[in-house]
Parts: sequence; structure tokens; C-alpha cells
Amino acid sequence: MHPPSIVLFDLDGTLIDSIDLIVDSYLHVFTTHRLPPLTRAQIVEGIGTPLWTVFGEFTSDRATIDAWIATYREYNLAHHDTRVVAFPGVVDMVRAIASAGRRLGLVTSKNHAGALRGLELIGLRSVFEVVVGADDVTHPKPHPEPVLRALELLGGVPGEAVYIGDSHHDLACGNAAGAATIGVTWGPLPRERLLAERPAAVCETPAEVLRVVGVSGGA
Repeated sequence: MHPPSIVLFDLDGTLIDSIDLIVDSYLHVFTTHRLPPLTRAQIVEGIGTPLWTVFGEFTSDRATIDAWIATYREYNLAHHDTRVVAFPGVVDMVRAIASAGRRLGLVTSKNHAGALRGLELIGLRSVFEVVVGADDVTHPKPHPEPVLRALELLGGVPGEAVYIGDSHHDLACGNAAGAATIGVTWGPLPRERLLAERPAAVCETPAEVLRVVGVSGGA
């Protein structure tokens, strides 16, 4: 893979360790609204797709889905700042990539405001030129629109970019957009699940990501 001039990141499971909070937020909705609960594995499989997509598996009634989303967000926001942390080494990794002159964007299935909150919490808001959330697009991941939207905002093209994420949804999105992709294994999914999407690389550590994108130091 040639060194990219644009580096796009996923958020949850890639930059921030929020998976347990996400799972607990879903479980809170299932309990509060007396829904048949999903297993942790089922919830993790859906991470990377918007809330309305997951809850849409239970009902097509938009008012009901909106109520469930409100319950999810109330719980999630109440616990967000005390339970969410950056994965070890990722802050230095991101800063090293930015210092090397690469342009950074965030592409997430979290809503825009929630994404900004996560970046602020780990001190990385200022290094990202663009943020694309699920509410910024018509077709969320794994559709290519989120990555293409970020590239449009940055004035770039897919051949200049890499999208880095912990989920098969991330890799499918980036691949469909024509960008290079890198899977990272410090999220909840196993290496084999990521390799099935045929990324350019699968990395075990932030330092390995830096080597793949052609940046020295930082992690």
C-alpha cells in the first residue's frame, strides 16, 4: 500500500474503548422496553451500524424506534465520560500521523454530536479536519457513502485515502468506496473476521499502523 495522504478513522472500537458501554446501553434498552435481549456476540456484530438499523430489526414503527434510541442515548451519555477511554497508544498514533502532514477524518456510525464528544474526551478533536456521523449521510456503513462524504469534504479521492477500523462494516465501507483499508484487532472482532473483508493490512498495535501508513514514531 502506498503512503496515503488522507487517513480516515472509525471511532468506537478503533480510537475509543467504548464497546462495554455500547453493549450495556443496548441491554438497558432491552430491559427498559421489555424486548427480547440480544447476546453480547449479537450486539457486537451490529456495532458499526446506526442505532436505527439495529432497532429496525425489531419493529418498523419509527416512533417506537425513536423512543428506544432516546433510552439508549440517555443511558449512554450518562455513563460516557466515566467509562470511555482511548485505547493505549492511539492518541500518540493519531498525533504522529497528523504531524506527518496527513489529513485526518473521522467516519463513524455514531451521530455527529456523539462523535465530537468522544474526540473531545480523548483530546483529539482539533486534529480531525472532518467528522462524518450517521446523521450526516443517507446511507450509513457498510455503504460507501460515509467514506465518500468525508473525501468530498476533504477535497480528496479514494486512491489517496485509507480507512482504518475495527469492524467488518468499516472495511466493507472503505473497500466499496475505493479506498485502501486497514483492520485493527484491539476492538472486539477477531483477526479472521477482518481478513474476510480483504483489507490492505490487519494491525495488532498502533505502532504497526504507523508502519503501514509510512509514518515514524508516536506509538
